[in-house]
Amino acid sequence: MTARVLVVDDLEPNVKLLEAKLRAEYFDVLGAYSGQEAVHKAASEQPDIILLDVMMPGMDGFEACRRIKADPETTHIPIVMVTALDQQADRVAGLEAGADDFLTKPVEDLALFARVRSLTRLKMMTDELRARHATGKGLGVVSNIEVDLDSIEHRIFVIDDNEEQIERLQKALDDTFNVAHETEPEIALGRARSGDFDLIVVNMSLEAMDPLRLCSSIRSFEETRLTPILAVVRQGDTRKLVRALDIGVNDYLTRPVDKNELAARVATQLRRKHYVDQLRSSFQASLEMAVTDQLTGLYNRRYLASHLTAMFDRAYWTGRPLAVMILDIDHFKKINDSHGHDVGDKVIQEFAERMSRSVRGIDLACRYGGEEFLIAMPDTDANFAAVVAERLRHEIANAKFVVNGARDELEVTTSIGIASTENGPEEDTAQKLIKRADEALYEAKTAGRNKVINRAA
Repeated sequence: MTARVLVVDDLEPNVKLLEAKLRAEYFDVLGAYSGQEAVHKAASEQPDIILLDVMMPGMDGFEACRRIKADPETTHIPIVMVTALDQQADRVAGLEAGADDFLTKPVEDLALFARVRSLTRLKMMTDELRARHATGKGLGVVSNIEVDLDSIEHRIFVIDDNEEQIERLQKALDDTFNVAHETEPEIALGRARSGDFDLIVVNMSLEAMDPLRLCSSIRSFEETRLTPILAVVRQGDTRKLVRALDIGVNDYLTRPVDKNELAARVATQLRRKHYVDQLRSSFQASLEMAVTDQLTGLYNRRYLASHLTAMFDRAYWTGRPLAVMILDIDHFKKINDSHGHDVGDKVIQEFAERMSRSVRGIDLACRYGGEEFLIAMPDTDANFAAVVAERLRHEIANAKFVVNGARDELEVTTSIGIASTENGPEEDTAQKLIKRADEALYEAKTAGRNKVINRAA
């Protein structure tokens, strides 16, 4: 997997050394020689990952990291601090500044490359979601994303067969998070799939099961595919760490576990998960808004265009009938002219609700346009559709519509035209079916309205 890597160090030899190593692994490398230049290039070049030195004159790496993470356009870019600083406080300070990892020089090439690849994979997934979110935002259907960890109760699942380590981890996390644990790996797999956890912590020294296979299984399940995994590894166990990162572990801690580093790494993973969850939710919301009518919540004409054809084809191949009814609110223009468009909207909403209550789960109910609605009813003949239509017509006509804060009641009626695939023309299509239903609706309106006209063909 290739990626664009921004290497930041005030010493040119250090930049050139990392650049040579990364290029040998087929990464595309950019260089920056100060914190200010790093902030600028992060925004202008949009690299896939940033390797950032800490000790630089002027703006140091901590400040550069904070600025990059504070910018909505660059907050998603993973940052690995690569520095000679080796104090625990420095590591925690880097993580709290927003860094995704903190590696101390000299860094083993194998570990560095594995970390770059791991974070790049995560960023590529995030980039796809960000692109979809940007489209929805441009259309005005989704809003900005804000990450507020304090407003959410997070659940952490610890998988460890070492009771003492479980107790230490729980003691370090219980004040802030809801922590559950399991000592039996096979049981843990089942709990992970059904527990809806925000983070899974795995001891990489498990004895009852290969911890790498356990992490691989967690990552393979649909329910936990995107749940971050934090591995706890022995100091110096680079080989296992590299394998863990390659199979999808998100982050790691070395033993003995420092409480402050644990808190910082957990916060980093939860922040990223919350960000990705919001991106996915906004994408789902934009999809729903693209195919639903905002006023009524029913599917819109765009959704109908793609799905009615599939319903028609299914009816053709199975030989089971498909009925379509088109409904129109009678004299709707008079309602708008006499009471205003706000009241007209309320009538449309109430009409849609009554219509939705009268159809089955397998039926497709749409707002066809203006005051017109369409219901497609699979496995339904024209006679049964007519029964449903008559019941709906009666409900609309005999229960007044309450508007203006219950101050007014309106009498509303509807005209309904029905068509079915039964005895349809030899070269029938979904559009011809709609046209026949529309013709039946026109006949209902010209016959005096508040009627149901059923045409079998």
